[in-house]
Amino acid sequence: YLTIGLSSVKRKRGNYLLETIKSIFDQSSYEELKEIVVVVHLADFDLAWCESLVQEISRKFGHHIIAGRLLVIHAPEEYYPSLDGLKRNYNDPEDRVRFRSKQNVDYAFLLNFCTNLSDFYMMLEDDVRCSRNFLTALKKVVASREGSYWVMLEFSKLGYIGKLYHSRDLPRLAHFLLMFYQEMPCDWLLIHFRGLLAQKDAIRFKPSLFQHMGYYSSYKGAENKLKDDDFEEDSLDIPDNPPASLYTNINVFESYDAAKAYSSVDEYFWGKAPSTGDFYVIVFNKSTKISKIKIITGTDDRQNDILHHGALEVGEKLVGTKKGRQCSSYITLGEFKNGNIEVHDVDHKIAFDIECVRIVVTASQKEWLIIRSISLWTTQGTSQ
Repeated sequence: YLTIGLSSVKRKRGNYLLETIKSIFDQSSYEELKEIVVVVHLADFDLAWCESLVQEISRKFGHHIIAGRLLVIHAPEEYYPSLDGLKRNYNDPEDRVRFRSKQNVDYAFLLNFCTNLSDFYMMLEDDVRCSRNFLTALKKVVASREGSYWVMLEFSKLGYIGKLYHSRDLPRLAHFLLMFYQEMPCDWLLIHFRGLLAQKDAIRFKPSLFQHMGYYSSYKGAENKLKDDDFEEDSLDIPDNPPASLYTNINVFESYDAAKAYSSVDEYFWGKAPSTGDFYVIVFNKSTKISKIKIITGTDDRQNDILHHGALEVGEKLVGTKKGRQCSSYITLGEFKNGNIEVHDVDHKIAFDIECVRIVVTASQKEWLIIRSISLWTTQGTSQ
């Protein structure tokens, strides 16, 4: 199902490759491991380093190698295009240009090798922690996009981490990286590639399934403190958000519409200053048993645009109105605190199958309102 590609070079300080491989295997169940192959490209020209690392990998992960789950490759130096006298776009220092140009070629060889190994290909770096059962979470997302066109799905905010492709696109991507290897860094080329294949916007999922653990970058051992604040260690905790219609009577700002708070993509609803009694309601396509509800308002850079006073309600008894279907009877589950609310064991507190979930503003506020995410977990089995 999935090939995971890593490219690794010798670092001046700190080598995280073995921890990354361990994280991939440790965070996957026995069933998941059957659907994963990991390909590591040791892309350093220092053969003694490659040799010693191969021995270490074989010692630690021998059973995965025997099972065909872990492959280690190396492209000889003579296969590389010239890495001297490269164009210095963006006024980067020469060694920086050399580093990133070689990295493009490293990835091109890796992608090319991985072309026919599986349906999908995931790009990781050699200093990454994975969340538990990331494959199951990833399959859930891919299934939810079935029938829609995509080139690259992103499961982390950072650089080249957690970028998912169809394997059928790998030969083109490898050619593309080789063709423009000296023009710009790989993560920029990936964005251009996505655009050229007509996927206009990034499609990024939260929570992130991968996190940077490298403190030192592979470029000159520079400190690299990038962390992904959307990382979720336990990916099985990805919400179910059943199909639904969304309504609000809050004034929507530009295109930040109601649906954006409910989608798994990294977007949000943004409305102008709400008044007492204003609402945001989710009406399910079919009634559902819900175990947990979690709602977050505001964002890191707009911490005041939270719901200062609000209540969370669940409803039943749908009636058709001019404005679409609405529930005629509601029960309050709790109040928002500091803009957030999380309610567990909803199915134990509520006797009926839920048809609507409603956020109600209980006091007017001057600040605008961002609903960053609405996450619902269903209990197994939904009634019709």
